Amino acid sequence: MDEYTPHRSRRRRRRKRILPWILLLLLVVALVLVAKRFLPQKYYTAEELGITQLQSPNDADGDGVDDWTDMMLGAREYIGTNPHYKSKYYAGGYPDDGLGVCTDVVWQAFQAAGYTLKDLVDEDIAEHFDAYPHIDIPDGNIDFRRVNSLDTFFRRHAQVLTCDTDDPEQWQPGDIVVFGDRAHIGICSDRRNADGIPFLIHHGNPIEDAVEQNYIPSHDVTGHFRWLG
Repeated sequence: MDEYTPHRSRRRRRRKRILPWILLLLLVVALVLVAKRFLPQKYYTAEELGITQLQSPNDADGDGVDDWTDMMLGAREYIGTNPHYKSKYYAGGYPDDGLGVCTDVVWQAFQAAGYTLKDLVDEDIAEHFDAYPHIDIPDGNIDFRRVNSLDTFFRRHAQVLTCDTDDPEQWQPGDIVVFGDRAHIGICSDRRNADGIPFLIHHGNPIEDAVEQNYIPSHDVTGHFRWLG
C-alpha cells in the first residue's frame, strides 16, 4: 500500500490545481449568460449605418403609423410587459395570465397594426386545409400560436424574402423571421448590429423570457417574410 501513496498524493494535488480553473470557467460562462440577458447590447440605427429603412405603404389601423413600424413597436411593447415563457392551451386562444411563447410576439405585433392574425390564420386553414399537413383537426384555440401554422401562412400570404444576411437592406423592421425546423419565430427591430442586421424581438425560452437582442446572425434562419397587407 505504501508504494502507491505518492501516486495518490500527486493525483490529489493535480485535482486541487485543476478545480479552481474549472470553477473559474464556470463563473465566466455564468457571467457571459447573465451579460447577454441583462446588459444592454450596443445597437445602431439604419441612418447611422447608411441603410435605407423602408416603411409600409399601408396603415391598416389608420393611426398615422405604417404597418411595419406598428408591428415592430407592438412587438416591443408586448415584451415590455415581461411575459414569462410557458406553453399552455387557452380556451379562446389568447393567453390571459402573463405567460406566452414566441408566436405571441407575432400576433401581438399584428394586432398593434390593426390585423387579427388569429382570424386570418383560422380562415386560411378552413379554406385551404390541405396546405397545413401538420394539422390533423383544426383548432382555433391553438393553431395561430404554432410556428408551423404561421410559417405556412406567411409563405402563402406574405412576401418571401432572403434568409441570407449579406445585404442588411433586405432586412427591415417588422419583418417576420422563422428559425430552424419551424422551431422559433420573432419580429425584426429597428435596432441593428454593427453589420446592419436587425435585432430580433422575440420570446426566447424559459431562461431568457422575452427579449430584444442581436439574435439573427448566430441562428439558422429558415424563413423571412414581410407582410404586405
